[in-house]
Amino acid sequence: MRGLILLAASGTLAACTVSAQEPPSSIQAQTKAQQLLAGKVALAPISCLPTRKANDFVVIDDNTLAYKDGTSRVYINHTTGSCAQASQGHAALVSHQIGQEGPCSGDVVQVVDTLSHQAIGSCSLGEFIPYVRQGA
Repeated sequence: MRGLILLAASGTLAACTVSAQEPPSSIQAQTKAQQLLAGKVALAPISCLPTRKANDFVVIDDNTLAYKDGTSRVYINHTTGSCAQASQGHAALVSHQIGQEGPCSGDVVQVVDTLSHQAIGSCSLGEFIPYVRQGA
């Protein structure tokens, strides 16, 4: 089954990772990421998210996305290339989904300006790093 997922982009955040990554783009982003990941520890990266986990996400910055699974688990994704302007309030991310799995590493995501409905950029998803609350 082929579906289309439209993921509305929200304000900026930032992320911490277990691997060497670029630092978050702003102090505001760093603060938001710390709040999002507080009390959580990183697990081994995974390639795909189950479909049900692909709906509640936030844009951390133009290079990082966070998919929330309730309050005890967050998946951080560092994109390959920049999803330029994805962290702007008037942008949305669009991905094409095939089959039962949710977004996967290597999937291309388009950044769409929600005012003009024009594609303004794209990037490729990296692996998803799960962060879980200790004891959960």
